[in-house]
Order: sequence, then structure tokens, then C-alpha cells
Amino acid sequence: MVTAPTFNPFTPGFLADPYPTYRALLRENPVSWEPMMEMWIFTRYHDVEAVLTHPKGSADRRSANNRFAEMARQQEQVQDFGPFSRAPTMLTSDPPVHTRLRKLVSSAFTPRAVENLRPRIQEIVDDLLDDAEQRGGMDLPVDLGYPLPVIVISEMLGVPPEDRAVFKKWSDEVVATLGGPFIPPDVMTRAREAIDSLASYLVPIIRDRRENPREDLISALVAAEEQGQVLSEDEIFATAILLLVAGNETTTHLIGNGTYALLKNPGQLQLLQEKPELIGSAVEELLRYIGPVQLTGRVMKEDAMFGGQVVPEGQVATVLLGAANHDPDKWGPTVDELDITRDAKDHMALGDGIHFCLGAPLARAEAQITIGSLVKRFPKLKLDLEEPEWGGTFIIRGVKHLPLSW
Repeated sequence: MVTAPTFNPFTPGFLADPYPTYRALLRENPVSWEPMMEMWIFTRYHDVEAVLTHPKGSADRRSANNRFAEMARQQEQVQDFGPFSRAPTMLTSDPPVHTRLRKLVSSAFTPRAVENLRPRIQEIVDDLLDDAEQRGGMDLPVDLGYPLPVIVISEMLGVPPEDRAVFKKWSDEVVATLGGPFIPPDVMTRAREAIDSLASYLVPIIRDRRENPREDLISALVAAEEQGQVLSEDEIFATAILLLVAGNETTTHLIGNGTYALLKNPGQLQLLQEKPELIGSAVEELLRYIGPVQLTGRVMKEDAMFGGQVVPEGQVATVLLGAANHDPDKWGPTVDELDITRDAKDHMALGDGIHFCLGAPLARAEAQITIGSLVKRFPKLKLDLEEPEWGGTFIIRGVKHLPLSW
């Protein structure tokens, strides 16, 4: 008797290459119940889209009827600790709280503002590449992928250069709690300590910006107002941490994963070098092909049907973004090929619905500038190992090290 494939991200080799599992699920078991993690798993593009845009899907994982949500609720009652801070964020809140927070933050985080950042992003990338060129090689995530988003968001928030390293450390400790339901106690302890450190650091800055506004994002968040509503001190703190953490690891892995994919597909790399104007569509295709965020989920606030399966109220519908982005019913027979000329802009790598990634314009700009500059400056770019070590989690996945030379 042949058993249907299941979603088990803890199997050896899954982190290094989850796509064979996704292909098997799409082909043989596109909708399934995962008893270990107590969630429904959806893989097909149109099912993923339906879950993420459903009006009764909650982003608050604590509202689920499972043992992990119960543990989280008990933990927060004891420790008063959430994923980012003691205030709700856009990531885990629902309307009307989400609507209010997103409107207020969007006014300080527009595509136009990001477009104005492009010259500075280019300057940072050029400086980092200058340093690498002098050394004659680089480890891409360490020397370029990690520093860039931290420098950019730190400058946006008004964090001075000498504090970036500790800012990055705190960010990493909080990111480590995004690895799913099985988080070790010591990881949670370090994250709480990082939150406390961030609070000690940021709260005085927030208070100062109320009295002495500057040209930075915290000042803009302090000034943000929508129909008489303003952000509280806790909400500004939570939002600042969210922007720091959510944009840090994801952009780093987009740059690393994308560069790795191009190097493993030399014809596509050469095409991008010959036609640098393709960088926009190239980044969209890289997001589809090997995007960093692998899954997300919603708690259903009422019974709902997706892909022929009823998800009862209170249960979790988990969507595999990486699988949806490789669904042949959506992308055609060349779904598993990298094609930087493909129109891939409606991929699921940045989510969908009201929780579509707020930082998408910044992530795109950073990846376009970084990857475009890298392949232009080093036309003989090559990978100095056969297969990289993959890090992160089954939720946010990326190469840990990618040694390059030219």
C-alpha cells in the first residue's frame, strides 16, 4: 500500500531542498491534516490565495484551538511577552486594530519614500562591494546580505553606526522565535532579554523625537496621524521592532538565495549581465523560484472551505508559499526552471490580502540594487563551493554561507 506524502519539515534534508516535498504534495496530497502540528496544510496556488484573502482568517495564532496556542496564551499570561513586544503589531493583529496600525505606518513607509532611498542604498552596496573587491572574495550573506538591510533600517530609524552591531544581535535573537511551534526555552529567554534591551534603547529615542523631531522613521511614526488616531509609545516601539526584524532576515536571504540561484543557472546569470534592465523581473522570478519565506497561516474565525476541505472554526490553515510558487497549474510546465523573463509578479513570496508585506518596496529595491550591482561589477563571478549550508528555519529559509570569487 502506497501512503500519500506528508508535510514534515523536520525530516533530514528538508531545509536544504524542500521543493521535492512540495512537488509530491502538489501532485498527490495538495490538502492534508498535519496531526503533529495540529494544522491543515494547503499547497496549491489558488487555495493559498483563497486562505490569505479570506475575510474570516485571523493572523493572531494565539486564537487557535490547539495546544501550541494554549501554550502561547499561558506563556504570555506569565511573562507578558509577545513575538515583538507588549503591544500588537500589524503582523499578528486583525481589523480594526490591523487597519489602524497599517494606515498609520503606511503614511511613513510609502513606495515614494523608498524610491528616495535608492541612491543611499546604492551607496551602501558600492561601499560593501569596494571592501569585498579589495579582499578578492566574499562570503555573500556575511559581507553583504546581512549588513545592508541592517544599515538601511538602522539609518531609517535613526540608529547611529556604532550601535548597528548590537542592534543586529538583538534582531537575530527575536527572529529566532519565528521558527514555528517548537521553540526551545533558552531561545525564548534570549528573545525576551533582547526585547528588554531594545526597549531600553528605543523608548528614550521615541520620547526624544516627540520633543525634537528629526528626518528619521521614528519621528515619522511619532508624527503619523489618521483621522485623529496616533500611535502610542508601545505601538511605535512594537512597529520599530517589527520593521527591524521582519525586514532583516528576509531581505538577507532574498539576496543570498537569489544570487545562489543565478550562479546555479549560468545562462540566466549571463542574460542578466547582458540585459541589466531585466533586474526588476529577475527579482520577482527569484522571489517565486527560491523566496525566503516558506509558509504562513491563518486561524479561521468561522468554518470555511478551501480546496474542497472544510477548516473548522478555531483551526489553523497553513499555506506553503514555496509550494504555491511552484504549482504547475499556475506557472505552467517550466515551473521548476528559473526564467528571469517570466512575468512572476503575482507570486506568493510576499503574501497576499491585507497582510501583504508592507516592506515589499524596500525589499525589492535592496535586492535589485544589490544583485544588479554584484553581477555587473564581477562578470566572472563564481561560487567557491558545490552546495551551501542552509540556515534559518522551515518558515524563513536561506543560505548561511556563500563564498564567492571573481
